[in-house]
Amino acid sequence: MNESPADSSEERAQRHWCFRLSSVVYPAAAAEASDAIGAVEFDPTDRLLATAGIARKIRLYSLAGLVSSESEPRVYGHATACQVCICSPAKLSSLRWRPGSDGRIIGSGDYDGVVTEYDVERSAAVLERDEHGGRRVWSVDYSARGELGASGSDDGTVQLWDPRCGGSGCAAAVMRADGPVCCVEFDPEGGPWVAAGSADSRAYVFDIRAAAAGPVAALGGHERAVTYARFAQGGSRLVTSGTDGTHRLWEWEQGRQVREYRGHANARSFVGMSVWRGAGLIGCGSESDEVFVYDLRWADPIWVQGFGRRTEARSDQNGFVGAVSWRQLAADGDSGALAAGGTDGTLQVFAARKKTQILTD
Repeated sequence: MNESPADSSEERAQRHWCFRLSSVVYPAAAAEASDAIGAVEFDPTDRLLATAGIARKIRLYSLAGLVSSESEPRVYGHATACQVCICSPAKLSSLRWRPGSDGRIIGSGDYDGVVTEYDVERSAAVLERDEHGGRRVWSVDYSARGELGASGSDDGTVQLWDPRCGGSGCAAAVMRADGPVCCVEFDPEGGPWVAAGSADSRAYVFDIRAAAAGPVAALGGHERAVTYARFAQGGSRLVTSGTDGTHRLWEWEQGRQVREYRGHANARSFVGMSVWRGAGLIGCGSESDEVFVYDLRWADPIWVQGFGRRTEARSDQNGFVGAVSWRQLAADGDSGALAAGGTDGTLQVFAARKKTQILTD
C-alpha cells in the first residue's frame, strides 16, 4: 500500500525502526581541532571499532563495551574506552580493515599521500605505499577477499595494488578520473567493480579486469564534488553522496538515477556516509551536527539525531559529524549498529532494531 502524503519521516521511523543511543565516548578536555574524527570502521570479525583523524592516531575500542542492551547509554572518556592507540606520522583521512586478516590488519590513507597498513596486535606499521606522489589520499579499500587494495587521491587516480607485494612500485593498475578522487570502494559482494567519487562532480565505476580502458560508467547528477560512493546490496546499485547536500541512488549499469535523498546539510565538508546493505539504510553525518538515516525506499530521512556535547563553551563553534559506519553483520537486516564521529572528538554508537510489527496510532 502506498504511503499517504501525511506520513512523516518520524512516523515511518516509528513504524519500521527503533534507534537508541548505546554509548558515548567524549574527548578528555575541551574540544580542539586535533580531536576531529574523520574515519570510523567496524572490524569485520565484530570485535573492534577503529577511529582516526587529524590527531595522527588510530584508536581501537572493544565493541563489547560500546554496543549493549542496557536502556541507558554508557558514557566514557577516550582514555578509559580506548584499548589500543597507534600513532601515525601524518594526519589520517581514511581507514579500512583488510579482509582475510582476522581483524589484525587495518589500512589507512593520510594527508601526505601514503597508504599504510598496521598490525593492530603489534601496534606497528607493516606496509607503506606512496604511489600518489605526496598528494593526499582520501580513501582506501580492499576487495572482498583482500587480494587487492585501492587508494584514491588528490592526484586524480585510483591506484590498485596487491597487499602481498611489499612497498611501492608494484601497482597492479591505475584508473583515472577527471578530478581529485574523494572515495573508492570495491563491490563488497566480490564483483569486478570499483566505484570512485570525484571532485569533478561525477561518480565512476571501473572494471578491474580492464582498468586501463577507463570507466564502464560515469554518473553525472551531483552539482558538486562526490565525496562518497557505496554499493548497495547486489552490486548493481550504487549510492553516492555530494557536497550539493544530496545522496543519490543509481542503477549504475544503465546510468539511471533512481532516487535523490535530501535533508542533511552538506555544502563544504566530508560528512560521512555509509550504507547498511542488509537493511537498505543510508547513515550519514551533517554540517548541522546531526546524524541522519534514510531508507533507500524514501527520499526523506526516517531518523535524525542531534550530536556532540552542547555546552556554553562550544556555543560559538560549528561542529559537524564527519564520519559514520554501519556494523555490517552477515545476512542480518533486522538489528545492527551505527557509529558516528564528530569534529569535536565525540564518538557515539547507536543500536538499530527493526520492529517486527507495524505500529498504529
